[in-house]
Amino acid sequence: MRSFLSAKCPAPVTRKLLSLALLLGLSSSALADEPKVGEVVPRRGDEIVVCGQLVHTTAPVVLWLDPGGFDAYRTEPRFTSTQQAAKKKEDAVKSYIGFGQRKVSLTPEQQEQVRGGGWDLPLLQSVVDQFVIHFDVAGTSKKCFEVLHDNRTLSVHFMLDVDGTIYQSLDLKEGAWHATIANGRSIGIEIANMGAYGVKGKRSDAVFAKWYRKDGQGGTELILPAGQGHRASLGKDWVARPSRPEPVVGTIHGQELEQYDLTPEQYNSLIKLTATLCKVFPKIKCDYPRDSSGALIMTKLPEDEFKRYQGILGHYHVQTNKVDPGPAFQWDKLINGAKALMAK
Repeated sequence: MRSFLSAKCPAPVTRKLLSLALLLGLSSSALADEPKVGEVVPRRGDEIVVCGQLVHTTAPVVLWLDPGGFDAYRTEPRFTSTQQAAKKKEDAVKSYIGFGQRKVSLTPEQQEQVRGGGWDLPLLQSVVDQFVIHFDVAGTSKKCFEVLHDNRTLSVHFMLDVDGTIYQSLDLKEGAWHATIANGRSIGIEIANMGAYGVKGKRSDAVFAKWYRKDGQGGTELILPAGQGHRASLGKDWVARPSRPEPVVGTIHGQELEQYDLTPEQYNSLIKLTATLCKVFPKIKCDYPRDSSGALIMTKLPEDEFKRYQGILGHYHVQTNKVDPGPAFQWDKLINGAKALMAK
């Protein structure tokens, strides 16, 4: 520190700066770490945004602010030509905004604060108590965003691609439109997965044949659409594979379904994101809905139970017409993994 100041300042100025630092209780190294005008602060690439603040997850994250990100704030379609977008520009704002203010009970003072865009972290922590997990039936996060934003005027806070990349499309202060009655109090994630279908049905046969193939060695590969790509850090020889080679059968809402599991990379990132959210939002308990015996509930929660529930849940716990995240989803793997991270 002294050599830096000596090189930049006359000796009397150097002594005055050091004296000022000592007077304020700052070490010379602290003075050196002061931000500089015009300084660019790089991200590590694992941060999510909560009320404008960056929060580390230790998982790969692409923000809507980043090149290649998916921006739910945009007022025109993402996946269309510039010419087509220009034609729709006049009614774009009305047509492509798929989120809104969180609809929760607030005091008049809090309502005025939020109306001005002033969600702060303590206020958001007081209302967010659920994390809703979906599968996207789109196969990739790129296609998922196109369907939600461009086609359906909906939104979700996070999308989780097959390679484990987490895409955040909105600040968590926003009310994303992803799970009807849960929107005001929840955070949502769409996981790239082709979903669950009736056992041995024509639809499941057609979908599974298009998206999955055997590798000749007892394993199963995901057949990804051309141009989707994957994280470079996984290497050019990386192949997307479900965590289990065969479809998993289970019952949701009394219906027997089959589904291919998520990839190991998806579980790894989802565990890290879940641990992060449970740390940032103390009302999100790191657990799933259980019956009196402690077993996972496989149907919609009754209204009074849903109102009381705080924690992680599937879309099917919110609505009877949904079955995501499906019978293959490994709830204990997620919860145990997230709890282990939080305990460190």
